[in-house]
Amino acid sequence: MINFTLGEEHEALRKTVQEFAREEVAPVIGDFYEREEFPYEIVAKMGHMGLFGLPISEEYGGMGGDYFALCIALEELARVDSSVAITLEAGVSLGAMPLYRYGTEEQKQTWLPKLTNAEQLGAFGLTEPGGGSDAGATRTTARLDGDEWVINGSKAFITNSGTDITGLVTVTAVTGVKDNGRKEISAIIVPSGTPGFTVSKKYSKVGWNASDTRELAFADVRVPKENLLGEQGRGYAQFLSTLDEGRVAIAALSVGLAQGCIDESLRYVGEREAFGRKIGEYQAIQFKLADMELRAHTARLAYYAAAAKMLRGEPFKKEAAIAKLHASNAAMDNARDATQIFGGYGFMNEFPVGRFYRDAKILEIGEGTSEVQRMLIARELGLK
Repeated sequence: MINFTLGEEHEALRKTVQEFAREEVAPVIGDFYEREEFPYEIVAKMGHMGLFGLPISEEYGGMGGDYFALCIALEELARVDSSVAITLEAGVSLGAMPLYRYGTEEQKQTWLPKLTNAEQLGAFGLTEPGGGSDAGATRTTARLDGDEWVINGSKAFITNSGTDITGLVTVTAVTGVKDNGRKEISAIIVPSGTPGFTVSKKYSKVGWNASDTRELAFADVRVPKENLLGEQGRGYAQFLSTLDEGRVAIAALSVGLAQGCIDESLRYVGEREAFGRKIGEYQAIQFKLADMELRAHTARLAYYAAAAKMLRGEPFKKEAAIAKLHASNAAMDNARDATQIFGGYGFMNEFPVGRFYRDAKILEIGEGTSEVQRMLIARELGLK
């Protein structure tokens, strides 16, 4: 029997996060966005709620839930604001989950309790200034010198990497050459404040203005050899697996933004009058909202389907790519239509749809561009 109804625990979580987003985030996030300021108090409250530990077991301070629970929370947060949502997504999917999946017991005990309650944030340094989608072109290097890794290189566009509570960044680096001549890429944990590890000032961004994104530099950074995460030479493969999960999460976030555009537009068309009638009575507006609902609905089904296969332990790479591609397109299209419905007011940052429009575009780029998703889908279809 097919059932798309949320279970009791997931529905309770959805309502809790929805209430938090509306009552705690919505009234204040616009000011943070305008000031381009990181919302530390909101993040701390999310930590106390256990949102940063949703898919992590209780022995490491988590909530013992599943990855779908994280997706539900992301959708509800993004209905109100994407900066807060991406802080949670990156903190869990990219910061904590690689440690949870591949870390030693000592690494887990050291870092996860702090990450699951948002006492600290974790980040993952993959993208490089000249690399972009070509993660295999990594130039950052790490060599063993006695009992230490010595890291040199740089990373770009790294979320949560420079906040006052950032505790670590896991970086991918070339640690050797494989028998086939290709680069051996490994993942290494670099604690914040390590000598030689420099965090640049915040980027001036089009959107996600209340989240933290920076460029990182490593100049003879030394960390213990025990900071290797997972197997040497498996860093790239580990991150590809991390990305598959992350794409489901980004799809959920995208659905939240798409749904938020509908929420705001329905409210507006019921109040705004033009030519003596509420604009919601005009068929042109009704059709636009019908298309917006269609996009959000089908995108939600797509990420639900990907999450279901993931939780069953089945291959879900294709479904994750489909969900991410479709949902990010839906978010961009809905943000465009919502801005059109609001007219001149949609161009003003004081209205949420203005923020939504600025935030939507990065969803078609981050954690794999739309072009990369199409490549993945084609490969899963057997096309070379």
